[in-house]
Parts: sequence; C-alpha cells; structure tokens
Amino acid sequence: MDMILDAIKKASIEIKNLIETGDTGKSQNQNSTGDTQLKLDIASDEIIESYFKKLSNVKAIVSEEQESVIDINQNGEYLIAYDPLDGSSLVDVNLSVGSIYGIYKDDFKGSNIVASIYVVFGPRVELVYCDGVSVKMFRLQNGEFNYIQDIKLYEIGKLQAPGSTQQCWYPYHKTMIDDFFKAGYRLRYSGGMVPDLHQILLKGGGLFSYPSTTDLPKGKLRQLFEVFPFALVYKCAGGGAIDGKHDLLSIKTLHIHDTSPCFFGSNDEIKKVIEVYKNNG
Repeated sequence: MDMILDAIKKASIEIKNLIETGDTGKSQNQNSTGDTQLKLDIASDEIIESYFKKLSNVKAIVSEEQESVIDINQNGEYLIAYDPLDGSSLVDVNLSVGSIYGIYKDDFKGSNIVASIYVVFGPRVELVYCDGVSVKMFRLQNGEFNYIQDIKLYEIGKLQAPGSTQQCWYPYHKTMIDDFFKAGYRLRYSGGMVPDLHQILLKGGGLFSYPSTTDLPKGKLRQLFEVFPFALVYKCAGGGAIDGKHDLLSIKTLHIHDTSPCFFGSNDEIKKVIEVYKNNG
C-alpha cells in the first residue's frame, strides 16, 4: 500500500501544478456517462495512469474518465478506481477541487474496498488516507506531504450539504432537509464533493446528501470512484454512509460506472435519514 500512497502523492504534486498553469477549457470528448471532459480532466487522468502503470502491486485500474478497466500487472494485488479531478469545472472560478481513489482487492465492489484516499486542491493541498481502520490527514508543505492529524467525527454535527437538483427531490426528502435547517444546521455546499465532504469531516460532523431523485432514481455519484471511497472514510472516522436504507459498502455494483444515492454523516444525522427513508423511497 505504501507504493500506491507514494505514487498518489507524486501525482498530486503534478496535478497541483497543472491546476495552476493548465488549460481549463473544454475538450471535444465525453466521458463514459456523457459529461463533456475538460482538458484538465484528461491531463490529470494521464498523470495518474502513468504513475499507476509503474507499480508492480497494481493488477488493474479504472478511471471515471475512461470506458473500461485497464490491466496493469497480472500478478498485482490491488485494483484501483479513481476520479482524477472531481469538480474540475470549479477551477475556473477558483474553488477547491479534488481527486478520489478507491483501492480494492479481487473485484471492484464495495465489500472489497480495503483503503481509500482523497486529495483536496484548495488554498492548501491536503491528502486524507483511510486504511480501513483510521483516517489520517497530510498536508503538502515545501514539496512533501506531512502528517497533520487523525480525523474523527462527533456523534452529531452542525453542517448540511444537500446535493442534486431541488426541483427533482421527493417530498419526504425535502421535508427532511428542511427539518435539519429548522434544527439549526448551517448550509455548506460548493458543488464539489471532495471539499464539501472534507469540510464536514474537519468540522466534526453533519450531513452530505445526494439522493434518489425523479430524474435520477439511482442518483448521480459513481459507486467505485466516489461513493465507496468516501463511505470507507466516513465509517472509519466514526460516522456512517448509507443509500437511504442500507450500508453503502453492502450494495451491489452492476457495472463499473454504476451510480447510487448516498448519504454521509455523523451518526445522529444518519439515524435520522434512516428513520425518514424506512417508510419512503
């Protein structure tokens, strides 16, 4: 695992430099789910792939920006699914973006994830590593990632990041979101999954939601690249991660670009989501 972590650190330094100096325009390409790829997406993907291809312990990789799995080393131990630059459209307005990595064994599915890593590119570059037991944060300082702290969630938080298009929410979901605000929760939502989830983690708790909606019954966020890696982080930080009713890491993956509704938060918020969704959805 150290080899993978070291490769991600090196790739992240290159991506940081790319964000600062690279072309933020659109390409002529679309990714597997029909989103127009930015040139930063493609360049970040190429950087990460080049590092992973050098690792003897990696069996195969799959990127959100590519159609299929790329075989690396038949005798490798790990499978890696990654989103090279989540929220890349926010770079133009100088908001934080990130990279997300899920590390699996045997097969790409939630129950097989063994570690996850995400990187926040903001005023500071921070890397969070979850080994399936604890969650540790590192910060890029003078060209090196230095350990800063372990991350643990409180039982109850104060922040709420409600994603997706509100006009497509189901009535019971809207009522639940409104009830959280009535209880004093503060809105914190940038439109970037990585910085929003990172903020909830560092502030001790809250709720990030991207539900099933009338236009997207299976949600929008990708299981392998976004949902499962953060599910592992939140569970190991002492919180929870569900699709509304079930543990996210227990749900089935039908194909590598499968999506799922998702809720990440501290325990009190997750319990309230379960109470609402057990009779709805």
